[in-house]
Amino acid sequence: MNFGGSISNSGGVGGSRVVAEIDPHSSGGAIAQPHFTPNSMQSSSALSLSIVQQNMDGHGDLDLIAESFDPGIVGRLREDEFEQSRSGSEHFDGASGDDQDPADEDDHPRRKKKYHRHTPSQIQELESFFKECPHPDEKQRLDLSRRLGLETKQVKFWFQNRRTQMKTQLERHENIILRQENDKLRAENGVMKEAMSNPICHNCGGPAIPGQISFDEHQLRIENARLNDDLSRICTLAQKFLGRPISNLAAPPSLPSSTAGLDLAMGINGMGGLHAGSSHRLSMGFELGDGVGSSSPMMPLTKPAIGMPNELQHLNDRHVYLELAGEAMDELVRMAQADSPLWMKSSDGGIETLNVELYKTSSCISTRQSGLVTDASRDSCMVIINSMALVETMMDANRWTDMFPTLVSRASTIGIISSGPSGTRNGTIQMMLAELQMLSPLVPVRPLKFLRFSKQHAEGVWAVVDVSVDIHQDASSMNCRRLPSGFIVQDLPNGYSKVTWIEHSEYNESGVHQLLQPLLRSGIGFGAQRWLTTLQRECDALSFLMSSANPNEVPRGLSMNSKKSMLRLAQRMMQSFCSGVCGSLVHQWDKLCIDNVSDNVRVMVRQSLEVGEPSGFVLSAATSVWMPVSRSRLFDFLRNWQLRGQWDILVGCRPLQAMVQIDKDHEGGNSVSLFNAKGLDASNNNNMLMFQETMIDASGSIIVYAPITSTSSDIMRDVVYEGGDSTYVELLPSGFAILPCVTSEYVKEEGNGSDEGGCLLTVGFQIVCDGGQPTSKLTMHSVKTIIDLISSTVEKIKSALQINDGP
Repeated sequence: MNFGGSISNSGGVGGSRVVAEIDPHSSGGAIAQPHFTPNSMQSSSALSLSIVQQNMDGHGDLDLIAESFDPGIVGRLREDEFEQSRSGSEHFDGASGDDQDPADEDDHPRRKKKYHRHTPSQIQELESFFKECPHPDEKQRLDLSRRLGLETKQVKFWFQNRRTQMKTQLERHENIILRQENDKLRAENGVMKEAMSNPICHNCGGPAIPGQISFDEHQLRIENARLNDDLSRICTLAQKFLGRPISNLAAPPSLPSSTAGLDLAMGINGMGGLHAGSSHRLSMGFELGDGVGSSSPMMPLTKPAIGMPNELQHLNDRHVYLELAGEAMDELVRMAQADSPLWMKSSDGGIETLNVELYKTSSCISTRQSGLVTDASRDSCMVIINSMALVETMMDANRWTDMFPTLVSRASTIGIISSGPSGTRNGTIQMMLAELQMLSPLVPVRPLKFLRFSKQHAEGVWAVVDVSVDIHQDASSMNCRRLPSGFIVQDLPNGYSKVTWIEHSEYNESGVHQLLQPLLRSGIGFGAQRWLTTLQRECDALSFLMSSANPNEVPRGLSMNSKKSMLRLAQRMMQSFCSGVCGSLVHQWDKLCIDNVSDNVRVMVRQSLEVGEPSGFVLSAATSVWMPVSRSRLFDFLRNWQLRGQWDILVGCRPLQAMVQIDKDHEGGNSVSLFNAKGLDASNNNNMLMFQETMIDASGSIIVYAPITSTSSDIMRDVVYEGGDSTYVELLPSGFAILPCVTSEYVKEEGNGSDEGGCLLTVGFQIVCDGGQPTSKLTMHSVKTIIDLISSTVEKIKSALQINDGP
């Protein structure tokens, strides 16, 4: 059987027709040589060119078999509109028919067009490179032309023609799929019409109109259906008691041929269907989810794409994502250049900020005017990590969250747009969801849906860029969106790497308290400096823990397993504390609206049923206040366990003894500790363990602690001395976050000023209602307790540091 196809051209003065015969018995399913039938002596040159292009370079064969079609290559294509606008005659070497003098056409016959045929080895090399990179840049094309002995122009046009051919293959493939689906829908429509012409009663299995059968027969059918249902229930009960399946003795009534044909047709095409009153469990054991009703006699389930790979179902979106990621990477590289005029140095020579007006005139990613506030900054530093390790950390959602615990509350990868060759990260594009946070209840969490693209630019030089997928949409209702942001990392000989970080976003400032607005506008809150200082702190801590030089370690000679268990517990405590302060979706918090409570204080509640936490309702309260003292002084005071009794009502007058201390730097500012708060009597029954972690860097400092309940004390000792599992240690964290303060009118009016500039102190507490009983309920007494706890703690800190609130 032959499939005939025709290509016609009606443009111009004359017309032409090309007829191609496809022989299915020929090898590879190739298209036979087209027969050119002129309708006029003046044939169209464009049509002639399309015929030649199909056969040049050995690419006239189109394999339309779905199994041999590689959609991954097509997805990476990005057409250049300038190149597409060029005439097709420029793709050939030698003279073109258009170069001849039209006046000589009657005197001289038309000369054949000359073009260069590539050798099989050249085609093989070009095809191999095309699979890896369908859109090579100028440097790659020049390298290919030198290796293959071709001109750069020839290589460029070969790739352009190959991409065009690939698009043609895709269109034909999609046409075949759509034609198949259309045929199947027609067949299903015919079956449904036949079934509707012969309706069936679902109570008895007979015709829906009782007049077609006798009244007695209709009643017998109903009784038979009821008895079958009773027998099925009895068999199910017997199976539960006997522990083995019981066969159903009664066979179901046979359905008329029209209904059987409907069931068969709907099972063959993969759609499946239900009749009203039928069971929700299919014969193959599949459970039907919600949304499948029984009111419609023939309701098809969600139909999967037939014959089309999953990656082709959203090919249009995938093509947009590939183009967006490429543009974002180009913009990141351009903005990371040291001599870029887009950046302006701050007055103190520190953070670089973006020249927004100049950026808008030169950006390849344009955004709509949305009224959002722009936050853009750039910074660089040396980090003790190699480029590959940093890229792997950023491309893994869990490792990324662990590396930036105070910045990223949670993250997940929801799809892979493009995978790198041979399993590497070079060229990987993935779609991710994340929540960014700042440790203050006065700043909303920033939810993001973005693309992350990693690319190797040279040996030991990598770049990773993020860009929101909705970057071109109207942002009037958005909370935040991420413009091209990321970093470029370059390996250095001494084991360090130079990291240049660019952070660029737009956010809605309406939900930010005026106390924190200057901090965010300055670029310190979510800027490049905070990302880099966090990365530097975590890498330095890992390097220090791996070294043997730790003179302040208590007790000496602590096993590595014990250290790992305590660090995992500290990580869980830090994540829970950040969730309670920021209200991220790591836990399902419900905000409480309470009268006579300042808007600076946020109270939330959730029900705890997780392992590692006390059972019951958990209350969280947090606030941020301005403190007219330096950050270093406040941090040293709060982390000093000998002065803890001045502000911690849990410790009070109890003497503290350090049981374990694991330092993560030489100064001891970053450490994990375990204290024993001894009871006032001689017995050890009233002793309490206190677990604590401290962090400090240029962007701020954190002190997080949690009392270990009596039920978890033995487990905690096993963690410390035996390296046991810390999963079952129950704790609810509280603590402080100290942030830099940027001068604002709010501070000038509310505070009394300070020569040291002051800082912002975030206080967060979590308690369990009614002593942590599983049946405990939320009461106003518990709410009042946690609010009083915050206010009294802030007052005690001010009193200990001799801070006056002023008039």
